[in-house]
Amino acid sequence: MTDTTIPADGAGNRAALSRLRLAELQALAAARGITGVSQMRKGDLVTTLSDLSETEGAPVEDAPAEAPVEETPAPEEGATSEEAAPAEEAPVSEEQAPVEEPAAEEPAAEAPVAPARRGSRRASAASADAAAIAAVLPTVTATEQPRRSAAQHAAQAELGLELDKLIPAAEAEGEAEGEAQPSRRSRNRRGGRGQGAQNQGQQGQNQGGSAAEGDAEQPAEKSQGGQQGQNQGGQEGDGRGRGRYRDRKRGGRGGVVDELDPEISDDDVLIPIAGILDVLDNYAFVRTTGYLPGPSDVYVSLGQVKKYNLRKGDAVVGAIRQPRDGEQGSGRQKYNAIVKIDSVNGQTVDEAADRVDFGKLTPIYPNERLRLETSPEKLSTRIIDLIAPIGKGQRGLIVAPPKAGKTLILQAIAKAIAVNNPEVHIMVVLVDERPEEVTDMQRSVKGEVIASTFDRPAEDHTTVAELAIERAKRLVELGNDVVVLLDSITRLGRAYNLASPASGRILSGGVDASALYPPKRFFGAARNIEGGGSLTILATALVETGSKMDEVIFEEFKGTGNMELRLSRALADKRIFPAVDIYASSTRREEELLSADEVKITWRLRRALAGLELQQQLEVVLSKLKETGSNTEFLVQIQQSLPAGGGNGNGGAAHHKG
Repeated sequence: MTDTTIPADGAGNRAALSRLRLAELQALAAARGITGVSQMRKGDLVTTLSDLSETEGAPVEDAPAEAPVEETPAPEEGATSEEAAPAEEAPVSEEQAPVEEPAAEEPAAEAPVAPARRGSRRASAASADAAAIAAVLPTVTATEQPRRSAAQHAAQAELGLELDKLIPAAEAEGEAEGEAQPSRRSRNRRGGRGQGAQNQGQQGQNQGGSAAEGDAEQPAEKSQGGQQGQNQGGQEGDGRGRGRYRDRKRGGRGGVVDELDPEISDDDVLIPIAGILDVLDNYAFVRTTGYLPGPSDVYVSLGQVKKYNLRKGDAVVGAIRQPRDGEQGSGRQKYNAIVKIDSVNGQTVDEAADRVDFGKLTPIYPNERLRLETSPEKLSTRIIDLIAPIGKGQRGLIVAPPKAGKTLILQAIAKAIAVNNPEVHIMVVLVDERPEEVTDMQRSVKGEVIASTFDRPAEDHTTVAELAIERAKRLVELGNDVVVLLDSITRLGRAYNLASPASGRILSGGVDASALYPPKRFFGAARNIEGGGSLTILATALVETGSKMDEVIFEEFKGTGNMELRLSRALADKRIFPAVDIYASSTRREEELLSADEVKITWRLRRALAGLELQQQLEVVLSKLKETGSNTEFLVQIQQSLPAGGGNGNGGAAHHKG
């Protein structure tokens, strides 16, 4: 080591210097008395030191031994061992081969090196550069070593104080910006500072400060690979933290809004509202103008629906907040939100929360009769009472071709129920009907008329039907008797076929397989409840329309009902009303509704009429009904005029039930 010399030619000297690190070159230049070392690039340092060596042409034993304190950080272990060797005994040698191009003309920041790779590179190159380092470093005497060590400790202490001042300021800035994980960010900064102080401590005090700041802009020559990787890792971690914090914050905010009721201040003016609750996928509305959406509907959050155990079809009475001056139409909110719920279906909120679900009620056969006979001249209702009696909880179909008088039959049934059973809640649902029929029904029926005329889209038809049947279920849950008259279930099936998404399975007539389930669910809701309450549904079905779709829809509902009243187009064309097909009309389990004597007489009447034609059957019955003032008197005459044959009537009963 003592025989190492500096090459005399400039190319060899440049090649030896280019293999040194930037920190070593800065320390060497500072030892040679060159000022402004911290602002110079590696290529400039190599050129300056090479020119200085060529100019002097002698060993560097006369170079100043002391470096400026603020420019010299603590040297590394390899450099310290080389600095300890005296350089005054190393003469200059000219045996090194020249290098064609210098290897350090570019800044070090353009090719960052990982810390681990740089450490292995230092270990492998330490022995190769030992001679050059020992030759160019100044002579350190025994008296100068303690003084230099003290100066280095002072510089490190001053650097540590500055970094400790920067850390709280940087953390406070991160908290002010609302970062998600300030502790991780501070750890990244401290890790970058520690790595810069350990691996790049020889770059000088200014570089240590820039490594501590982390996010501050710095020149390319000061941005080493470890600092860039550390800053990128911190930014990536902060980005992920912000995303998670936003998601968590958004979820928490939504949960708070859904679970808590809006606060009501003392100066708020509350406006009472009432309507039918319509629960959708992500929100709910109180329909204040009927069963269709309107501009005055009131918004209800799903949190309130769950809190008060609200269900679709509930009659809700509550209040909304009156908008203050300047709030009307100022925001994006289109509907007012409900702020207070007073009652649900006429009950308090606590009472409504304990009600039983409709699906858990036990259905049984109808066992309580709905008598339709009102006056002697109302022949349509009297004949229905005789051949197809209706009970509470009945699921009946009125099968009729066009222009057979089914609308008049529905009106007569609704009027008779309102007279004989005023406790029953009547709901008339008109789907895809003519507007004039809606007006006529509203004026003639004492009940709730829910309509969606044919000039409205199919979505409105399905919305009206679903909300109406849900409203009926809520009334049945309270123990009430409800009668729903639907006109017609065929048009409702058409509406669902248009409105529902295609399932890919198309039946004959162009009917989607999934479009038949909602109407069957509507019709299947009819039932008599064990323990009180009933839901009666009488729906009309169109036949003989020439449409294959209508035939498919009717076939789907043909076996689902327990009562069927069939009207005849042939009788209607002859203007014989009511055009009831007596032989094809019947009720399942009619013995549950009629007395034993009535069952025997009606079965005897059916056997007597079985041999007659359709028109003769109806004319015989209508003539007898006109001669009598009531159905009881009519049955007495039939018992006296017809012989008591056929045994106990089991054959007729089997035929009648089929």
